[in-house]
Amino acid sequence: MERLDLLALADFNLVAKHGGFGRAARAAGRPKATLSRRVAELESSLGLRLFERGAHRLALTEEGRALHERTAALLTELDETASDIASGGACPRGTLRISVPLLFSQIAMGTLAARFALRYPDIRLEVTTEDRAVDMVEEGYDLVIRINPDPDETLVGRVFLRDRLVVVGRAGIDARRDAEKIPAVMRGTRASSTRWALRTSSGDIVLEVEPRLCMSSMIMVRDAVRAGIGIARLPLSLVSHDLARGSLVLWGEVDGPDIELWLLYPSRRLLSARVTAFVDFFREAFPSGTPEELAAYMNA
Repeated sequence: MERLDLLALADFNLVAKHGGFGRAARAAGRPKATLSRRVAELESSLGLRLFERGAHRLALTEEGRALHERTAALLTELDETASDIASGGACPRGTLRISVPLLFSQIAMGTLAARFALRYPDIRLEVTTEDRAVDMVEEGYDLVIRINPDPDETLVGRVFLRDRLVVVGRAGIDARRDAEKIPAVMRGTRASSTRWALRTSSGDIVLEVEPRLCMSSMIMVRDAVRAGIGIARLPLSLVSHDLARGSLVLWGEVDGPDIELWLLYPSRRLLSARVTAFVDFFREAFPSGTPEELAAYMNA
C-alpha cells in the first residue's frame, strides 16, 4: 500500500461528513470534480471501495465507515493543533463534547456552560445529558462528568465535588416518626417497603418506610417532598436552601459513602488545550468541592 495521502483523507472525511460530493463541495467551496478525483485516488491507493455510488445516493461502505470513524477526530486534532501553534496557542479553540448526569445538568450545567463559553468564545461546547456510562472513545466525548464511577484503567480525572444523601421531610411531618411505616417518595420504579439506616445527632436510627410515590427524577422527588407527601433521600445540595429556610426538616444523614462527582477524560490521549481549560474552569467553580457550592447555582 502506498503512503496515505492526508489531503486525500481529509477530502474523504469531508464527503463522508456531508453525505455527498455536491454538498461537500458547496460547504467547502471546492470543485465537486476535484473531491471526486481525490477520493477515487484514495480508494485506489488503499485498494478499497469507500463509498457505494448509486444513481441518487452515496453511502459509506463498511470499510469507509470504519476509516471515517477512526480518522475524522484525528484530522480535527491535527488541524486545531496547527491553528494553535500558528496563533501561539494563546486561545483554546475547537469543539468540546461533554456528557453530564441529569441532576447536575438541571442544577448547574446551563450556568456553567454559559460562563465557560463567554470566557472561551473560540470553543464550541456541546453538552449531552445522560446518566448511562458512555464509551468516551467510541462515542467521541472529550470529557464526562460521572457520579461515583467504577474504576477504569483507560480514564483519568479528578473529584471536583463531594455531596451526601440526607433524609428530609416537610415541617410538620416530623410528628409521624413513630408511625409503623413512614410514607416516602422513592427514586426509581417498583419500590417496596424498606428500611433506611440514618445517622442523627442523637445516634443511629432505622426507619421503616412505605413508598407513596416513585419518581425518575431527583427534582420531582424534592418537589413532592416539599408538597408534604412524605420523606425522601436526597442530595444535600438539592435541599440545603429548603433546610436553611425551615421549609424542610432534616431527619438525618444516610449511612453510606459520600457522593463523588468526577471529571473524567481518556488517559491515552494528550490533554488538549480545550480539556485543560475546562478542568481548570471547574477547579475555579468548585474550589472547596462542597454541597453548598453546588447549591448556590440553583439561586444563581
